Amino acid sequence: MSSELLFIGAFVLFIFLMMAADLGLFGKSDKPVSLKQAGIMSAVWVSFALIFYTLIFQYGHLLHHVDSFAALQDINQKHQHHLKLNPNDFAGGLNLYRKNLALEFITGYIVEYALSVDNIFVMVLIFTAFGVQQKYYHKVLLWGIIGAVIMRFLFIFVGAALITKFHWVLYIFGAFLVYTGITMYINRNEEEKIDPENHKVVKLASRFFAVHPKFEGNKFFIKLNGKKYITPLFLVLLIIEFTDLIFAVDSIPAIFSVTKDPYIVFFSNIFAIMGLRSMFFLLVNIIDKFHYLKVGLAALLAFIGLKMLLANYVERIGLTTMNSLLIISAILVISIVASLLFPKKRAKAAH
Repeated sequence: MSSELLFIGAFVLFIFLMMAADLGLFGKSDKPVSLKQAGIMSAVWVSFALIFYTLIFQYGHLLHHVDSFAALQDINQKHQHHLKLNPNDFAGGLNLYRKNLALEFITGYIVEYALSVDNIFVMVLIFTAFGVQQKYYHKVLLWGIIGAVIMRFLFIFVGAALITKFHWVLYIFGAFLVYTGITMYINRNEEEKIDPENHKVVKLASRFFAVHPKFEGNKFFIKLNGKKYITPLFLVLLIIEFTDLIFAVDSIPAIFSVTKDPYIVFFSNIFAIMGLRSMFFLLVNIIDKFHYLKVGLAALLAFIGLKMLLANYVERIGLTTMNSLLIISAILVISIVASLLFPKKRAKAAH
């Protein structure tokens, strides 16, 4: 078995075991997740991502079984790393490649994690609109994340195949991200609303399934008089999955601006998704305080889109992955600090 298969297999096994542990330890619990638990799990997932960063820094060459200068040069060109390699210094080139790969991973992870925050805004709206009790949030989000992992896997490798065959797809991605960033900025102050009865997912599901009119605890399905029904909680899960599908259209093109290596795109996506659930519980009650975050995310998407559109110029001026990481981090930090320094004014109650 090649080192590439071992690397990927070990990663998939790790994610599978973490999900299985989550289902076994918490899946049957209907208690709301506390702020302390959410903080601990968020710290755990960030720590896992940093450990994985270290592994790539040390053993990243195993990911594509790079064991010769010819293989290194081929991967450098195939995934557009733009590394200046010396044919007489394979060890030095390998070290440079691993360092760059690790940097692409952590940059992609930060981008995905940041964009996930916008997903939290919508999740809060969905749970509120359907009147889901907080003690059931955990189960819905866990199964939602399992579905998201599968969808992201398909999206990423289809996207990578398209980019490999049709390089101009990157310009479409770039233009779309700039458009999304501008639209997000223009609509930043608009209040999003969700109509449970008229939501397109609810209407579609109602055409194919019998829908039970009320919640039945934490059950997704129930059987009455020999007939199987889906519950409103399952409808919420379907809408969560649909929402992630929409967000994937933004986030996956965004990360391809950081790296063209599909494995790195996948790894950074999955770590961000796995940490999304704990981050949701951490931010659910304070998310409104970060009112400038939408502006920051809009600027982030516009920057990434422009970087893709001006790829040749960016390469000439020497905008490295480290430079991109610093710019992205600065955008996020400024938006968070601005939100805390200049809190949103509450509307005065009518007398």
